[in-house]
Amino acid sequence: MTKLRLAIVGAGPAGIYAADILLKAEKNFDVSIDLFEQLPAPYGLVRYGVAPDHPRIKGIVNALRDVLDSGQIRLFGNVLFGRDITLDDLKKHYNAVIFSTGSIKDAPLAIPGIDLPGSYGAADFVSWYDGHPDFPREWPLDAASVGVIGNGNVALDVARMLAKHADNLLPTEIPANVYEGLKNSPVTDVHVFGRRGPAQVKFSPLELRELGELDDVDIVLYDEDFAYDEASKAAIASNKQVFVIDKVLNQWRARETGTASRRLHLHFHAKPLEVVGAVDAVTGEERVAAIRYERTEPDGAGGTRGTGEIREIPIQALYRAVGYFGSSLPGIPFDDKRGVIPNREGQVIDDNDEQVHGVYATGWIKRGPVGLIGHTKSDAMETIKHVMNDQANWWAPPHPEEAAVVDLLASRGVEFTNLDGWHNLDQHELGLGEVVGRTRIKVVERDEMVRVSNS
Repeated sequence: MTKLRLAIVGAGPAGIYAADILLKAEKNFDVSIDLFEQLPAPYGLVRYGVAPDHPRIKGIVNALRDVLDSGQIRLFGNVLFGRDITLDDLKKHYNAVIFSTGSIKDAPLAIPGIDLPGSYGAADFVSWYDGHPDFPREWPLDAASVGVIGNGNVALDVARMLAKHADNLLPTEIPANVYEGLKNSPVTDVHVFGRRGPAQVKFSPLELRELGELDDVDIVLYDEDFAYDEASKAAIASNKQVFVIDKVLNQWRARETGTASRRLHLHFHAKPLEVVGAVDAVTGEERVAAIRYERTEPDGAGGTRGTGEIREIPIQALYRAVGYFGSSLPGIPFDDKRGVIPNREGQVIDDNDEQVHGVYATGWIKRGPVGLIGHTKSDAMETIKHVMNDQANWWAPPHPEEAAVVDLLASRGVEFTNLDGWHNLDQHELGLGEVVGRTRIKVVERDEMVRVSNS
């Protein structure tokens, strides 16, 4: 019987779901899957892109763990594609490869002043507070008034983490350095700016509700933002998610405010125009001092238009949460404008719009950083369908034996981790948490992650 040796690069939900779907599919060939991950631990953005106070979302890990623990997939962690293993290597040992490397960089925002000191990408901040091993341990939390640009779930995560009192994060798996940083933050006001109205936001009702549960934080809304046009009213009446968001916001509008030590302001109909800088009296450098925006209004068709009214709010730090962006991979086609691997239903294509034999993509690196876990599963099904039907386009590896890859990595001195190693690290982190009455404390340093995994 024909055997498919498949490599999957990226051990987040997209890669793991792709492996699971292939293993469960009805097929006329045997399957052997190796999963490569640049970090010592699996789960990708579920581990390093979800705020630590989201235990319900992190329940996804249980499903991913079941797939990995099925015994049908090998995991090679701490292996970087392009350095430790290359496309030419994969062609020697596998019939095909699926890239599921996701999107971890911040999408750009082209407004004046966006690169001033004190202006940050939300993705970098998320990586910091989630204990990503490749990011600095310290974060400059020295602003009393902070701005966040964006009206999606990441913007709300960032705003919530900035406004939330650090002690309320102690039951979570927040790393010790992150707790200390947030504990010492002088923040009093967090301003979230979105250019559309409340009926056009991109965040989910769950994310929104969590803002209202913050202890000692007032949610500040502005009546002028709720002058709905007919299109907004229609959206509220016809879309359950929009209806719930509108209901929650209006409940908050009825709350009394003014007693909390911190305030989280939601500014709708606010189109950012410029990050205003000023010279710091102590350091002498120009840094973020305010955000300038244009007031917008409903355009009657579900969108907005500018009013010409310009406003400015003083801030000392700014986070842009306008989306994620993928990273290019050595030897793999890449769309620099969209931040994805160009493809047709997961089949990677080159600059001439021709299929690249044996190379596939799934997840955010395939479609861009949109959609939730359900989209990731349907994405993987589409890609796997083509992998299964493309036997004529598979590579013919000269060394498909499973031991060959282990020998290759060992010969290059790659200190890789495996599934048993992840179990070691997982139990170690749970043990660290148990000592202090918490669920888990993450190991943050890469070398320590590898040491614990391989001990």
